[in-house]
Amino acid sequence: MPRAFANRQEAGQRLAEQLDQYNGRPDVIVLGLPRGGVPVAYEIAKRLHVLLDVFIVRKIGVPGFEELAVGAIASGGVRVLNEDVVRQLPNAAEIIDAATAREQIELDRREKLYRDDRPPPDVQNKVAILVDDGLATGATMRAAVRALRQRGASRIVVAVPVGAPETCRELEAEVDETICAISPEYFQAVGQFYDDFGQTSDEEVRALLDRARLT
Repeated sequence: MPRAFANRQEAGQRLAEQLDQYNGRPDVIVLGLPRGGVPVAYEIAKRLHVLLDVFIVRKIGVPGFEELAVGAIASGGVRVLNEDVVRQLPNAAEIIDAATAREQIELDRREKLYRDDRPPPDVQNKVAILVDDGLATGATMRAAVRALRQRGASRIVVAVPVGAPETCRELEAEVDETICAISPEYFQAVGQFYDDFGQTSDEEVRALLDRARLT
């Protein structure tokens, strides 16, 4: 089966075509979820001629099964939990608090690395377009949405190249607009829809943010 996208850059270019209504609007900001969402978000912001920034979210994995998300944290002290997973854990509170503390360290590291002392993005009364390279469980995206609500965004748009159908449907009820460019019934993992799904580096994230600020 051919892949849907060659890489994240192509995915962002194709996703941007569905966001043309936001082209050139000064009240719009595109927020990429690091790291893989940033190359996608960069292409969208470039095409729409709007601001680009990062919104940092960390998945809280189950110890020993880190790919299984028990929840996520986002900038601003927001934590979202997957209650179905929580109920299956022994000593859930202790496990989750320890995992949260570990992820908070990494979240703080990325804030410092990507921003250099620049303040977090101002989303008050703005349209925030949240972008990732795909949606599986949606835990990290939900944490980002909740944090942006707390910060006063006037409209929240979730835009991804590919997403699990159920997750895309669930998010439609939580945000103002959801764009899943493709939402295939046969969905196992985001990476199955990309030819090149190599890990995005911290250096690439910084380079894209620097390039966006210069344009």
